[in-house]
Amino acid sequence: MKRGKVVFISTPALGNIVPIIEFAKVFTQKNKNISATILLINIPQRPLVQSYIDSLTTAATGNIHFLSLPVADPPSLDQFDATIGFLSLLIQNHTLQVKNALIDLISDSDSGQVVGFFIDMFCTSFIDVAKELNIPCYLYFASPATFLSFMLHLPILDAQVSTNIEYKDSANDFNILGFSNPVPIKCFPSFMLKRHIDGYSWFLHHAKRYKETKGIIVNTFQELEPYCLNSLVHTTTSHVVPPIYPIGPVVDHNGPAQWHQDSWGHENVMKWLDNQEPSSVIFLSFGSMGSLKDSQVMEIAKGLEKAGHPFLWAIREAPKDKRELPNDYTNLEEILPNGFLESTKGRGLVCGLVPQVTILAHKAIGGFVSHCGWNSILESLYYGVPIGTWPIYAEQHLNAFELVKELDLAVEITMDYRDGTTLVSSEEVAKGVKKLMDGDGDGEVRQKFKKMSEKCKDVWKENGSSSNFLGHLIDELMAVI
Repeated sequence: MKRGKVVFISTPALGNIVPIIEFAKVFTQKNKNISATILLINIPQRPLVQSYIDSLTTAATGNIHFLSLPVADPPSLDQFDATIGFLSLLIQNHTLQVKNALIDLISDSDSGQVVGFFIDMFCTSFIDVAKELNIPCYLYFASPATFLSFMLHLPILDAQVSTNIEYKDSANDFNILGFSNPVPIKCFPSFMLKRHIDGYSWFLHHAKRYKETKGIIVNTFQELEPYCLNSLVHTTTSHVVPPIYPIGPVVDHNGPAQWHQDSWGHENVMKWLDNQEPSSVIFLSFGSMGSLKDSQVMEIAKGLEKAGHPFLWAIREAPKDKRELPNDYTNLEEILPNGFLESTKGRGLVCGLVPQVTILAHKAIGGFVSHCGWNSILESLYYGVPIGTWPIYAEQHLNAFELVKELDLAVEITMDYRDGTTLVSSEEVAKGVKKLMDGDGDGEVRQKFKKMSEKCKDVWKENGSSSNFLGHLIDELMAVI
């Protein structure tokens, strides 16, 4: 009986580690003759992420094994304008540790042959290690196909626009491979807005290397992004890309409830939800890395009062250091309008980081004001909770644009929010919440969302699109044994 091993590694960030681990679980469940080893890069500078990594090293997950790599010297934060520069160099500094780990796995032939090495979007420095060791290297892309297409198109954009000007000074919108509509500059990812900083150069560097992989797995499904996926398959010679495998949605159905310190009383939050009417509560959450300025928090609070719907609102305080993540507020009354907590008592609940997926699965949740991180979008789709867009950073503005303009699957609250440069008024907040919760006329967005929610479960059934793509990938890997 042929036995194979696959190896995974990701950027030490929750939005990257979680989906790659969930994909490894799906992978090994599909074929019991394949085991997976996940290499973990430690990051003490981010205690929340490190807590998750530490929880994995003691986790029993069947055919999946976790290997914590020796810590490499971290780069100095003073060298970088953007966090992605720090993370990219931290990852690159682990090249020798990754190489040694792969050599050990190759030499342990009793447990099977290493048939594939999966890296994420910022681990491209390990492509060279895979080449040296003659291991097929695949890219696991935890964002949507549209952002993959944007990244593959980035070197072309970079060559088209003179290097001494910013994109916003060259055009108002751009035709991007994979998008049926011109993409406005206001919806470009954050790293595109300041071309001269190292964040942009690092994204460009990674994008150029994607084509060196043997294939690209995207956490999406054919029925969700058909136009983009078909565009990637039928590209011209100048856009040739490796084979694309849309294998999703891959969702962590447990969330941080299993490992995160229960500082806000998750049980109390769930009990509060149990006392609310079905589909009546609007849930606002901006992710583990999302935080808003105090002035924006005040406007949201006023908007929620005006909207009148029951709400559950998770808010986070901005970090003091670029390497760190946002923290829970120690005193909510200091940042909320005077008397807000008292006037909304019973109708609303304000909290810190909560197990988002568990909340989205609750029958009381009727709408989700989201930062539009891709994991959050997939979770919302899976549990059928319509989305109101509020992107903050990274590619989230592009995700929001796709949901609203390309797919007609979300209500726009804002699509161009930029912390420190824009402010969404309480009137806009109230209007968006009402539209999301009360419907948009004939409720077309909600109807489309519900149908897509059903499709995202069908793709994993026998002969479903994602199930078939996963089967093809496994067959390809095992064919080398």
